Amino acid sequence: MNNTNRDLLVLFNQELMTPQAIEHEVELLHGILYSVECLDNIVTAHEVIDVNKYKIFNTPKQLQAIIRQRELKPFVFLNCKN
Repeated sequence: MNNTNRDLLVLFNQELMTPQAIEHEVELLHGILYSVECLDNIVTAHEVIDVNKYKIFNTPKQLQAIIRQRELKPFVFLNCKN
């Protein structure tokens, strides 16, 4: 698994957990976030609303192309379907 550099704020009661247990929980959280942040999962759960063109993009190919752009035009929004 790719160990990305990220900042996580995790609150635990240190009296109840050992440092090894806390580290294990953080590794599990990283695994969950890694699978959720996969581009295929993002494309499945989102749509792009382009207010400039008055269009909504739903197809995975279009969404991947839009998400991979370095810079988006103003008023182009990524909307969660949930």
